Amino acid sequence: MKILIVDDETKILEIIDAYLVANKFSVYKATNGSMALSKFESINPDLVVLDLMLPDTDGLTVCRKIRESSNIPIIMLTAKSDEEDILTGLQLGADDYMVKPFSPKELVARIQTVLRRSETLTNPNKLSINKGELLIYPESRQVYLHQIELNLTTTEFDILYTLASTPNKVFSRGDLIEKIKGTEFDGLDRSIDSHIKNLRHKIEADPKTPNYILTVHGTGYRFGYQK
Repeated sequence: MKILIVDDETKILEIIDAYLVANKFSVYKATNGSMALSKFESINPDLVVLDLMLPDTDGLTVCRKIRESSNIPIIMLTAKSDEEDILTGLQLGADDYMVKPFSPKELVARIQTVLRRSETLTNPNKLSINKGELLIYPESRQVYLHQIELNLTTTEFDILYTLASTPNKVFSRGDLIEKIKGTEFDGLDRSIDSHIKNLRHKIEADPKTPNYILTVHGTGYRFGYQK
């Protein structure tokens, strides 16, 4: 996911950048309001971290202009503990705020929380599993693990979505064949095992001891996490 950071303090930009990159975010930086609005239009970020005190166009104005065309999440940064500034920013549509100095780890946690909340609102059919570690979007047929998109085949997606959408159910190979009939499935019972093996290599930390797709011996497979 793309994060736009707007702050005129280079050191703060570098610190936030390092923490976000370590958490698999793509980071874009701006040091003033004009640059922020220009980059916002060109990169279409998923979230903006916005300092209120900027050398040209102030952060409140930038927030207002973004809200004229977009509902993407905005987290404000301010060196002030002034309640009026914070309230004004929230009234303009900011989603959260942090007062400097702040913990970079806490900022990352807040970014992740705001993004999860935003995704739930904009993608009501999305499956969020294990506190957002695994995200499945049925409409676009996209899957993200630790915020990185996975390259799944049609059959792999269908198997994963079938298991994840009903985590309490044990599916036999025949059940899964019926669910995914019409994709590139070749019709042989045991080929399901091959698809499961490939899928585990893509989503499990250790495919030999899976946490997501569990084998129910003598029956078939079930999903290991609740939605």
